[in-house]
Amino acid sequence: MPIPDDVTGEEIDRSVRQELMSLPKTLAEDVAKNLVMVARLLDEDPERAYAYSRTALRLASRVGAVREAAGFAAYGVAKYAEALNEFRAAKRMTGSTHLWPIMADCERGIGRPERALAMAGEPEVKRLDRAGQVEMRLVAAGARRDLGQPDAAVVTLQSSELSSTAVHPWTARLRYAYADALLSVGRESEAREWFAKALEADQGGTTNASDRLAELDGIEFVDALDPEWDGEAAEDRD
Repeated sequence: MPIPDDVTGEEIDRSVRQELMSLPKTLAEDVAKNLVMVARLLDEDPERAYAYSRTALRLASRVGAVREAAGFAAYGVAKYAEALNEFRAAKRMTGSTHLWPIMADCERGIGRPERALAMAGEPEVKRLDRAGQVEMRLVAAGARRDLGQPDAAVVTLQSSELSSTAVHPWTARLRYAYADALLSVGRESEAREWFAKALEADQGGTTNASDRLAELDGIEFVDALDPEWDGEAAEDRD
């Protein structure tokens, strides 16, 4: 896989660079560059990110950071079994529990929501930071819905983090998930309230809470550049 000239490998986190110090210098540089490409492309072009992760994995499969990056890349292209294997390897190598929620979500992706729920009750969850525990709660609620237990999903999301007025990086997603869970059990007015709260906290545009609110309010957005859109007809309907 080609590496752009502006990628040096120095862009990666210091902790990852330290892990790569166990490798020969030239090899470490090559691995670092591929990891930079994985990070760059993970959201915009997950297939290419996955390809770069496979190169890094071929070069340095015994480095925890490489296995973790390979896991996220596989997760990004819905290769959940593969992602789970990589995350498990990274966890064994580093001893860290921060991957526990996404490992549980991989179990959901494989079609084993009951396993995801079991993981939500494991001791590893207590060792997660607050953001990780919120993520685990989101995964557990999703597993409840997978199992056809929407009311239980609502209860799972009820927590001190949900009721807090403070805004954290995970606040919008938590409020959005709660709103969606409420809507799934027919509590539409409450769902609208929580979609609005999610939008209020969504400073980075991580959810489509505004679209969900518009949908509940019966507002339909149209693309004026769409050749099939008839503006005059729309005005006549008004």
